[in-house]
Amino acid sequence: MSKEADFYLSLRWKIKDWLNKDGSNNKWAEYIMLAPDLFYLLYKLTLDREVLVADKAKLVAAIAYFISPIDIVPEALLGPAGYVDDIAVAAYVLNSIINNTDPDVVRKHWAGEGDVLEVIQRILKIADKMIGSGLWHKLKARF
Repeated sequence: MSKEADFYLSLRWKIKDWLNKDGSNNKWAEYIMLAPDLFYLLYKLTLDREVLVADKAKLVAAIAYFISPIDIVPEALLGPAGYVDDIAVAAYVLNSIINNTDPDVVRKHWAGEGDVLEVIQRILKIADKMIGSGLWHKLKARF
């Protein structure tokens, strides 16, 4: 199994366990559950030949942010609730590449539920509330 698949499965189990124990009352729980699917989508798009090289660089940066233990809302301190910034970054990067990539390419790699383009838009609409507008503006400036 690849490192990416290991991370995906590990993240999925970690979040499910957290939701069953402590996180079910978290107001962002439904979005936090999207973290593994967004990570998987970022990864799969980096491998797709129909995605521009410049966009792949953005995808790799978002993946690096996802797996880095050092970020604005740290998972080490907050557990899976700390993935809210990673989710927002993933949605922001994915939204930026959709203009250059056929939406069907993005859809074919989506492992989550619902239409990925709608999911991305839902996340972007609440990103300010999830992580705070000041932090959100700083994150967007990085990507």
